[in-house]
Amino acid sequence: MKILVEEKSEAELQKLGVRSWPIWTKEISRFDWHYDECERCLILEGDITVETSGGEKVSFGEGDFVTFPQGLSCVWNVHAPVRKHYKFG
Repeated sequence: MKILVEEKSEAELQKLGVRSWPIWTKEISRFDWHYDECERCLILEGDITVETSGGEKVSFGEGDFVTFPQGLSCVWNVHAPVRKHYKFG
């Protein structure tokens, strides 16, 4: 299961309606997470490294569009406070 990190143009973000998605915030922390369904998000602020149960480490931050696959188990390492638009499903 791969985490996909992309750069999307403002036109692509508008087409997806990203700016109307809810916003989630998180302080500097480390926590376990499991995705019961796919999540897509746009990172507005922050510096994050996610470690998958398969040993993969993926880092991302401001401006990145990230897709987490359904069924993924991982550990979030939030190095700088996060603010993101997100959508499940």
